[in-house]
Amino acid sequence: MATMNVSLPAPMVGFVEEMVASGGYSSSSEVVREALRLLRDERAVEHEKAVILRREVGSGLEQARAQRFSDRSLEEIAGSVVKKADRK
Repeated sequence: MATMNVSLPAPMVGFVEEMVASGGYSSSSEVVREALRLLRDERAVEHEKAVILRREVGSGLEQARAQRFSDRSLEEIAGSVVKKADRK
């Protein structure tokens, strides 16, 4: 495994040390790896939400150009988009 030196502000160092001292992690490296995995996963979810939003907006624009409009309210449409994003 590669090694990387990272500078952290004192409050973050304290947090990492607390996590190790609590017994939840065996080392500070393990805490940082877990934090980076969570960040990577969060970014992936945000990216997927953006992809869904772009697709839905594109679909809406195509429907508007074709003069096909929905009888649903904006709240209903937004709610269905959010539900689709949450399922993924």
